[in-house]
Amino acid sequence: LSSIVGSVLGGALTDRFGRKGMVIFGLLISAFINLMVGLVNAIELIYVGALFIGLFGNAGGPAQQAMVADLLPEEKRAQGFGLLRVVVNLAVVIGPAIGGLLATRSYLLLFICDAVASTITAGIVALAIRETKPALREGEPEQTMGQAFGGYRDVLRDGAFVLFIGACILMTTVYMQMNTTLSVYLRDVHSVSEQGFGYILSLNAAMVVLFQFYITRRIARYKPLIVMAAGTLLYAIGFGMYGFVSAYVLFLAAMVIITIGEMLVAPTSQALVAELAPDDMRGRYMAVFGFSWVIPSAVGPLLAGLVMDNFDPRWVWYAGGLVGLIAAWSFALLQRRVR
Repeated sequence: LSSIVGSVLGGALTDRFGRKGMVIFGLLISAFINLMVGLVNAIELIYVGALFIGLFGNAGGPAQQAMVADLLPEEKRAQGFGLLRVVVNLAVVIGPAIGGLLATRSYLLLFICDAVASTITAGIVALAIRETKPALREGEPEQTMGQAFGGYRDVLRDGAFVLFIGACILMTTVYMQMNTTLSVYLRDVHSVSEQGFGYILSLNAAMVVLFQFYITRRIARYKPLIVMAAGTLLYAIGFGMYGFVSAYVLFLAAMVIITIGEMLVAPTSQALVAELAPDDMRGRYMAVFGFSWVIPSAVGPLLAGLVMDNFDPRWVWYAGGLVGLIAAWSFALLQRRVR
């Protein structure tokens, strides 16, 4: 809930005051709150810290995405977002090792290093990156705060965008099972160890690092919604496989299929939102796009848990395959609408 509120605040403030300031604000507030969490001992205060991290830390998310869209021409945006994914997945590969090393010395040291890294990043943004907010046209007044937040009404009146978000929610509900339900399912049903599941996730991260930029360049000539449909179809196949196979090598094969789908849809979806959004409303469009992650992260694991507790666990993957097919079909239909 705090992430939703923070994203909505960040989107409106990004379009009102600019991208650069919101990125810096998000980094600095995250640094401060993470440091405070490392210093407290009461669990209640840690919960309060998590609340404020969600509220203020996520405020910079729409600004970061809007800045990438502002800096790059339309034909290069998917590649730009793809390159960011490579960096994030590199962090996923090396981050736990660094974090584990720091934690063996001191948990407080872990939080201090996190705060220092965020502060250094904020300094780099402040010194090296220009403000990218579109300039006002001659004679055009600056938006008031009421107009900035009221602009969300215009976002929600964009029928094609709302349908796109709906399809993304279905797609991401399936994808969310990778980091939540899948490990429990493989452990309880197929006796896959934590180490074995770690290899499956490492395969995902390694593929993104090695192949994301290449794939993003190769798909640049195709219509974005067709790419979304193709990637989501691969989700349906890959996640659906987990309900039918029992050999570890096939679990790896399913993850390869899922990861190819991920490399298609992740940068394409962000670039498509930037294309659909007016230049002066990118922050708010990106904030609403964030709902396609926040809602599935809350609902997806809950629904999957209910199915696993009350029915054959394989039905999670049968249902995931079906929902993936519906989402892929929705993207294909949307392509016909916006043609």
